[in-house]
Amino acid sequence: MVAKETGANPFDLPKALLDAVKAKRYAGLEDKRLGSVPVNFLSDLDITGGNSGSPVMDAQGKLVGLAFDGNWESVSSNWIFDPAMTRMIAVDRRYLRWIMTEVAPAPRLLKELGVR
Repeated sequence: MVAKETGANPFDLPKALLDAVKAKRYAGLEDKRLGSVPVNFLSDLDITGGNSGSPVMDAQGKLVGLAFDGNWESVSSNWIFDPAMTRMIAVDRRYLRWIMTEVAPAPRLLKELGVR
């Protein structure tokens, strides 16, 4: 996101986010391969209209993200699911936590969610 930041709508990022990235304040949530906090990920899960905000779980039932979109090919999955083409896009839980920790601190919300 920082690479696309222009300072003007629609690519205007909050100063707090830019400052956190510049200072590498990742709260231990960075992916070592990326060198920063992952924002989102693709999955071959199915999604349809109205699923935005739905939890995405791993095989152990742990929250890994929140679904928010699908690729163009996923539109047809309302009628037929094609695992080779259909993709769901989710925001990564580490990004959500990073925002609530370093960018726009939300300690009461984190506490309510049981995040330590």
